[in-house]
Amino acid sequence: MTRPSPRLISGFLTVGGWTLLSRVLGFARDILIARFLGTGAAAEAFFVAFSLPNMFRRFFAEGAFNMAFVPLYAKKLEEGAEEADAFARDAVAGMVMILTLFSVLGIVFMPALVLAMASGFAEDSRFDLAVTYGRIAFPYILLISLAALVSGLLNSNGRFLAAAAAPALLNIVFITALILVWTGAMPVDLSTFANPYGGALIWSVPLGGAAQLGLVWWAAARAGHRLLPRRRPRMTPDLKRLLVIAAPAALAGGVVQVNLLVGRQVASYFDGAVAWLNYADRLYQLPLGVVGIAIGVVLLPDLSRRVRAEDATGQRDAYSRATEFSLLLTLPSAVALLVVPTTLVSVLFERGAFGPDDTAATAVALMIYALGLPAFVLQKVLQPLYFAREDTRSPLRYAVVSMVVNAAVAIGLAPIFGFAAAAFGTTLAAWAMAWLLWRGVRPLGDVARLDDRARGRVWRIVLAAGLMGVVLFFAGVVLGPALAGVFRVPALALLVITGIVAYFGLAQVLGAVRLSEVRGAMRRG
Repeated sequence: MTRPSPRLISGFLTVGGWTLLSRVLGFARDILIARFLGTGAAAEAFFVAFSLPNMFRRFFAEGAFNMAFVPLYAKKLEEGAEEADAFARDAVAGMVMILTLFSVLGIVFMPALVLAMASGFAEDSRFDLAVTYGRIAFPYILLISLAALVSGLLNSNGRFLAAAAAPALLNIVFITALILVWTGAMPVDLSTFANPYGGALIWSVPLGGAAQLGLVWWAAARAGHRLLPRRRPRMTPDLKRLLVIAAPAALAGGVVQVNLLVGRQVASYFDGAVAWLNYADRLYQLPLGVVGIAIGVVLLPDLSRRVRAEDATGQRDAYSRATEFSLLLTLPSAVALLVVPTTLVSVLFERGAFGPDDTAATAVALMIYALGLPAFVLQKVLQPLYFAREDTRSPLRYAVVSMVVNAAVAIGLAPIFGFAAAAFGTTLAAWAMAWLLWRGVRPLGDVARLDDRARGRVWRIVLAAGLMGVVLFFAGVVLGPALAGVFRVPALALLVITGIVAYFGLAQVLGAVRLSEVRGAMRRG
């Protein structure tokens, strides 16, 4: 019987560490956007335009294609590297053909896409601006989808570094562009844009996508994977199998994107709400990205190998360690976002065009999102149990239910709670999806049950997170004057460090984690 992989947690840490860097750079980007654009028309138009290719990227690449591609590619690896890479080349050729056509259609019909995303823009200047921005940004879908495919190939071969580092390049491009405009050193004429910061941001989208694709493509070539198609796209039996598996996952991914679409539609009828939700989303996406993406990237290939090897013990170990790791980092993050949301938003974003009213509204959305954070991450743990078995239909059924929950809550509560109804819908839909996924894996038996170690640690993690919240609350009171003054950034850093030290100290004392295990995993990574 195959022993549990000692590299599983080190893989989580590698991907999570680079994702953390990308998210920190994303914060720097959003701080600059808030500083120069605030919640005005250019900011909201950019957020909608950028969300369009991202929405379809999750639909085509991460949400469907990659979840189907990784298990099939991993299976091909058992037949030999050349067989696997031939399959990858066919997939690249098919993706280029489909997404080039899709990009052209998206550019042509951009006004309809903007209306579908934010019909509240139709009556003001935001609409034409979002259409212009959307046409520039939309080709990003081809670049980032190809990057996701190549990243899946690298992850399947146990090479996590380049794929994890690539997203940081996009944020570096964004930050560089904004600084160049701010300092007057931008070498490109942006006078055709009413707001040069908005113009710099939107042109950074395709440029950043090209940089991401270039990095992972170079890493794959360096590892000996030649991915340039050697023939015109054609429907091979392997590609047919890929489409059969990917189709339900694509529909499930589409349902998830419908949830986001409903939220943006509700928000578009409240001035500034699209931006408020976006800034709140960026904050709760930090732990979600670091933990959720790390687990999704590392766990799926590992489980796929163990399912084929019929290694029940290894599957249970991988699932248990992933659950442990996700809750260890997610629960304290959720507690922190609930305890000090206004402080976080104020210090990070409140300057320039982003005022106190924006802070208050963003903090409300952040608290609601925080309530759903554990559910979002648990989905990332549970879904690989289905995808590793090439089951993409069950998650589709559950996603449809979550879509109904989201729409009912967001639309139904909008007259009562205003823009916050969109955040409530997202959070409740996330918990509905997580519960359905958990219920659906119970027939798998012990494979989908936490082992004794994980069950013993979960309640300790909950207790440590709760006690950390108490420490954080009183630390916020003590640091209150500094957090409102000129030293607010160092004060926030001290508050965050206090929370981290308190949590991991309590977790160590309570037995929720053994720091020696983390150090060992990092050395292996």
